[in-house]
Amino acid sequence: MRFVALPLLAAQLTSDPRQVAFVYVAEQLPLLLFGLLSGAIADRFDRRRILWVVDAARTVIVGALAVAVATHTLTILVLTGIGFLLGLGQTLYNGAWSGIVPSLVTSPELTRANARLQSASLVTDTLLGTPLGALLFGITAALPFAVDAVSFAAAAALALTLNGGLRPQPHAAPNPRRTLLGDTTQGMRWLWQQPLLRRLCLTSGISNLVGGGLIAILVLYARQILDLTSIGFAFLVASFAIGGVAGAMATPRLCARFGTSWVLRLSAAATAGTAVAAGATSSGLIAGVCIAAYGAANLTWNVTAVSVRQAMVPTHLLGRVGMAYQMVIGAGTTLGAALAGLEADSLGLRAPFYIGGALLLVASTISMRPDNTLTPRTKRASNVHPHRRRAGDAQATGPESGG
Repeated sequence: MRFVALPLLAAQLTSDPRQVAFVYVAEQLPLLLFGLLSGAIADRFDRRRILWVVDAARTVIVGALAVAVATHTLTILVLTGIGFLLGLGQTLYNGAWSGIVPSLVTSPELTRANARLQSASLVTDTLLGTPLGALLFGITAALPFAVDAVSFAAAAALALTLNGGLRPQPHAAPNPRRTLLGDTTQGMRWLWQQPLLRRLCLTSGISNLVGGGLIAILVLYARQILDLTSIGFAFLVASFAIGGVAGAMATPRLCARFGTSWVLRLSAAATAGTAVAAGATSSGLIAGVCIAAYGAANLTWNVTAVSVRQAMVPTHLLGRVGMAYQMVIGAGTTLGAALAGLEADSLGLRAPFYIGGALLLVASTISMRPDNTLTPRTKRASNVHPHRRRAGDAQATGPESGG
């Protein structure tokens, strides 16, 4: 809901496009500034505690925002600061979240778990949250933020119910005399030393560079090329989510039948083809079908890649490696939006689709080797999964949880 309500609120406070854009930039800035640090923090402390503390803090922040909007005391400067704090909260949350799923789920079930989580996220975010946020904002500007505050409170309460080994293993925890900078460097170095993860990270960066660019110009493409109304644009956004849910839920069966490597390569190639097809058509209906297929291929790749990464990374490095990975993804999205604007301005609105398709095709060739199973190196890395360690180290963990 906040994804659509926050820019609407900014536009209500000022007509200066620079100030409106700066609110969005303030939300994204913490990932670039503190992403690696949040991973190091997550690998030192109880990840469940980080989740509920962050969401409790965001309950207060968004609740205060709702009050300020209702009492007409909000300024664009204060809104920018609140955007930064919410972005910082999301960055800290993501660092802890990176290690939650592998701590809750055994390695063979990672793909199924990630498929369900990403499907649920698409449904609640894109299909439900975005239109609901716009609807509630139309009733009264403070309402979506009041509901958002309640949702953060509920999330904080749910985080308290998580059970499992959510604190780094005592024998694997960072030396307390080491600095957070040293811990961060260790995570980046470990990621760089894994050829498979390097390729996956690079492919993710390219995929998000293309995706960020297409999102940035999609509304103009829908209006000027496809001649769609606002409802038609909403149809395009919804079609991505519907396709994404279908792709995510099909991923476990695809991996079981064709092997992880081939699923990664073919789904990356499919995103390339569907991006080009979406850019070539002038029909809104055909564009919607192509975008749905793009969403299915994109989520298939994401679920598979996230599951591979989670299986490979040792539990005491999950936060740091995960956030280093997300830094590349975030940089790709931001850079892609900027480049797509330049491409569309100089070459036309179809150009980002064609150029993006070419980049995705390159990404499909570097994502993984064309074998039907994970490499032996990956399998050995998977053997350090936290559940396997806990089986022989129950007293160390205690009875206690993305791309």
